[in-house]
Amino acid sequence: MIGTPVDSPRDLSGEVKRYHLGGVFLAGRSTRSAASLRADITALQGAATVPLLVALDQEGGSVQTLKGRDFPLIPSAQRLGAGSPAKLRDTVRANADRLSGIGITVNLAPVADTVPANIGTANPPIGAFRRQYGSDPDKVAASIRTVVPASQGEGVLTILKHFPGLGRVRANTDTSTKAVDRTATVDDPYLKPFEAGIEAGSAGVMISSASYPRLDPKNIAAFSEPIITGLLRDRLGYRGLVMSDDLGAADAAESVPAGERAVRFVRAGGDMTLSIRPEDAAPMTSALIEAAQKSPAFEARVTDAAVHVLEAKGKAGRLRC
Repeated sequence: MIGTPVDSPRDLSGEVKRYHLGGVFLAGRSTRSAASLRADITALQGAATVPLLVALDQEGGSVQTLKGRDFPLIPSAQRLGAGSPAKLRDTVRANADRLSGIGITVNLAPVADTVPANIGTANPPIGAFRRQYGSDPDKVAASIRTVVPASQGEGVLTILKHFPGLGRVRANTDTSTKAVDRTATVDDPYLKPFEAGIEAGSAGVMISSASYPRLDPKNIAAFSEPIITGLLRDRLGYRGLVMSDDLGAADAAESVPAGERAVRFVRAGGDMTLSIRPEDAAPMTSALIEAAQKSPAFEARVTDAAVHVLEAKGKAGRLRC
């Protein structure tokens, strides 16, 4: 999945055709009309051989790609989590209905991270922007159980993020290599919201790019087989789509060449690599093809990843699987 500015998404049509992209991510902020966005998304789909997953960040609060007359402001997750389940459900449904109407198939939400009350806004990626549904994992889990069916019932797939959790880190993976959670274990109660989302049928899970030394002392989560395959797949029994967080501009992955980032993510058990940089489409595609040609085991892993992507497209109503 490759990013493209939300104000000019048609510019990615060439990459969609050339590299057979599995999805596009609408990046940035916009007040464009629903009609103009729908026309651009339709054009992008027209460039694809296989229908695309079209995604954005429409969480609410500080993280809302689409605003303006056709896309009313959405309260932050923190505010919604403090309210009634009915209000949360209705807000998510209304948002998903608007997104589905313009051709969006994936909302990179909900945030399933729990930010402890004693950290709060000192947590740069989540708490500072009030993106969390609460400070107690059981309460966050309850919100996630509401959000997933409310969104997917309107045709917009959910992506639980950022597994195994960003709520306790003191740095942002987008701008730092020092985002570390030294508490997380396989029995971490902060996994409860992710488990709740999995049980609710979320089509996808996004993997964090932070480090979790007690889960894997060697790799960031996005490159970690113990975290993606061992914890998410095997221990929690998740069988859906596994996405990376942005591996293009994120400082957490800056020491690894772009193509190798995609290979490491897929080798660890991931399915769809996300980069917000269009220029990453070529090296990531080439690296995956080359690695698959050299290793039958990796080729099988790529095939498995492709199946998960196609199944997600089926859930979004884009394919019959």
